[in-house]
Amino acid sequence: MPHHNFHETVDVWSVEGRFAHYLYSPKGGIEGMLIETDGIPTQFVFERHGEGLPAQLADIRAGQTLVVEGIESPPSPKGEAAHTVYRFERLAAIDGKPLPEAQPDDSVDGRVARIHYARHGEANGVVLDNGDFVHTRPQGFAQLNLKVGDRVQAEGRVRPLATGEGRVVEAARVNDIEME
Repeated sequence: MPHHNFHETVDVWSVEGRFAHYLYSPKGGIEGMLIETDGIPTQFVFERHGEGLPAQLADIRAGQTLVVEGIESPPSPKGEAAHTVYRFERLAAIDGKPLPEAQPDDSVDGRVARIHYARHGEANGVVLDNGDFVHTRPQGFAQLNLKVGDRVQAEGRVRPLATGEGRVVEAARVNDIEME
């Protein structure tokens, strides 16, 4: 199967192939996907993200060419896999078009339009009036004591939101407070 290791210390592999289909969880969610490279199936599992289907994959159609990056999974105690299995890290390209990566540190500025919550219900950031999502993680949010209407200036790694409207900043600093 054609793939190459592009980061030796982390063993993240880049695999190009045609999207075959999603893989479902017993509860009906999407927990992975299968791509085919020269007729050889390769599985990517979304377990690391804990949120099911990553947003960039929502509109993928069978047959589209993808470049997917992942970390090879160790053998399962449940038995030998029928094909190579990777833990999904990111989608790098669709039909030859690279997807935007996180940009170097940048800043966002606006007023809190709403509080954002993690899957388990704890506040983990804010959405600003300009549509940007400032991800502080729960411990960072607890430090800030933000409320709707508060002014926010945040710095950190920035990337576009999957909806195409607004950005997400992985906050390193918010209102001159370093995030833990």
